[in-house]
Amino acid sequence: MKWLAIVLIGIASLFVAGRAQAVTTCSVTSITTLAFPAVQPTGSAVDTVATINYSCTYTGGLLGGLYGVYLTGCLGMAPDDQGAVSPRTMINASNDRMRYDIYKDSQRTSVLGPVGNATYAPLPFQLQFTILSNPQTQTGSATVYGRILTPQPSLSPGNYSATLAGGAAANGIAWRYNEALLSLGTFPAGCQTGGGGGGTAAGPSSTVTSSVAKACTITTATALDFGNVPGFLRTPSDQTSLLRMTCTNRSPFQVGLDNGQNASGSTRRMASGSSFVAYELYRDSQRTQRWGNTINSDTATGTGSGSEQTLTVYGRVPVQPAAAAGGYSDTVTVTVTY
Repeated sequence: MKWLAIVLIGIASLFVAGRAQAVTTCSVTSITTLAFPAVQPTGSAVDTVATINYSCTYTGGLLGGLYGVYLTGCLGMAPDDQGAVSPRTMINASNDRMRYDIYKDSQRTSVLGPVGNATYAPLPFQLQFTILSNPQTQTGSATVYGRILTPQPSLSPGNYSATLAGGAAANGIAWRYNEALLSLGTFPAGCQTGGGGGGTAAGPSSTVTSSVAKACTITTATALDFGNVPGFLRTPSDQTSLLRMTCTNRSPFQVGLDNGQNASGSTRRMASGSSFVAYELYRDSQRTQRWGNTINSDTATGTGSGSEQTLTVYGRVPVQPAAAAGGYSDTVTVTVTY
């Protein structure tokens, strides 16, 4: 009887020693670049995705094969360099900041926060290690969803980037787990609460990139209407029209006007059948600077602001021989170089 008691005590001691070695650990192995396509600052939102890869290992000690593990984990991504989570920002060489968000869901409604953030939660996941699987490593991946918010008219051309800093659990992983004999257990309520064990681990740095290209768009070109002009054309007749356009912030541009469809050499003309009335277009209200189509010579120049800008076209029908009565017109092509 004494021998039996000694044996039982020995088994119990062995059992305790084996469980003392049990441990479950997790890590983030890599985070792919959140690479956004080029952005049109006044255009539509731009989306992309990135992948967080992680690994968890259960080492159950001498009797670990009799136990299963229920693990609740979560994956976080760090704030930007200013400590912001929503929106985060990336910058270009001119220190312009491009706003973007990272989401946990494909509908892009739930912002992904760092581990431990009280406002924006990290991305949860669960793993189960079954009995007879000691030691065991399970790997997984999670997709995160990025969106650049528009409009952002102040963005200027160039490459934008950001680094979400690694080396802290904020850009990493947290987990809690329960060990259960014969896998008769439950998952912890959260990745940092409940369970019999757990931890946090820093992840690697992650990169966010995008770009803005130079762009200009003409939104409106109003008609230059000289109205009813006396047929003898003995005095000049002046009118104006407007060109409205939007160019990327800090983008230099030149706007050229060709000589129209009825020109005779460099003389612009309006036509009515086989009859013509000469006219001219200018860049200034004094009508001394002809508006032509030669780059760096007679075009109108400017720099984009990211918002709509207006250019005035100054027209004049000069004194000339009388023309036959009728309706005269011409079509001039506008060219924007940027």
